[in-house]
Amino acid sequence: MGSVKDLKIIQKPTKEKCGRGQFTFSDRYSVFDWGEMPDLIDGKGAALCVTSAYFLEKLESLGIGTHYVGVVESGRAKRLSDLEKPQSSMEINLVRIVRPKLDGNKYDYSVYNNEKTNMLIPLEVIYRNSLPEGSSVFKRLKNGSLKLSDIGMTEMPAPGTVLDKPLFDVSTKLEATDRYMDWKEAGQISGLSGKEIEEMRKSLFTINDMISKEAKKVGLANEDGKVEFGYDENRKPILLDTLGTLDECRFTYKGMPVSKEVFRLYYRKTEWYKDVEDAKKAGGVDWKKLVKKGPEKLPKEFSELASNMYKASCNEITGREWFKNTPPLSETLNSIRKFI
Repeated sequence: MGSVKDLKIIQKPTKEKCGRGQFTFSDRYSVFDWGEMPDLIDGKGAALCVTSAYFLEKLESLGIGTHYVGVVESGRAKRLSDLEKPQSSMEINLVRIVRPKLDGNKYDYSVYNNEKTNMLIPLEVIYRNSLPEGSSVFKRLKNGSLKLSDIGMTEMPAPGTVLDKPLFDVSTKLEATDRYMDWKEAGQISGLSGKEIEEMRKSLFTINDMISKEAKKVGLANEDGKVEFGYDENRKPILLDTLGTLDECRFTYKGMPVSKEVFRLYYRKTEWYKDVEDAKKAGGVDWKKLVKKGPEKLPKEFSELASNMYKASCNEITGREWFKNTPPLSETLNSIRKFI
């Protein structure tokens, strides 16, 4: 299913009916569209599973439909309140993944003119509350693919700029490399009407607001995050995948990244990252073949600190000590600073 989560299909979805499956959150991580990196981060999978379940249950209480069933413990799906200890598997309802056809180096989305129900919408939807250092917005402004007027500004923003109102971005989900676009094109390629796009944006506002309020309770700022949607068999919009975790959101604590951004910052100083950027510019869909050498492993101390970052974040966001003897988040982050 992906470079970080594994999917077990219990019952396959059809055009008329949702299926059933299980996500298993691994201790792997991925950056820069590379796929699996050479390290495992202890406890990361269980921390992500519990944190995501926490937010999904919160959203359901707000009336937003999701594909979440429960966290799997002792062979059955449970709500977090019934869970005895952290687990890394989540039971979910499944929809179909209808893929666009690859024609040379371009993708043909015409299949979505006919496919309407029980499917993933082929978009990744992003909310941005600020523009922290490392945000893709700066790169896009620099290369001209994004204009200042698109984000309601007249001057180039500085890293750390807090936006007056959230910026909603959208990119492809099923292409080899994420590609940003405007909302008009997003509707065209995915077969969504203007009304359906607006409904998606309203749900995104609710999701962003809820995550921001929950994060603020523990001193975290919700800088940006990503969300995926789909339609059930009646074309009712539902939230898919996971959200609110350190892999989907960019949280900060007093300016310090509390997300997988710490891995990006570390690897941006390496020769491997430079090769990846050059390959993406020159290689099109098959850019990975142009990268001469894979990434090196993380230093042991950094890997252990990253593990504590995920565990402590889970403990403090959910308000329950799932991971015993884990140092406070603030202490861990102060130790990570020297690496990034």
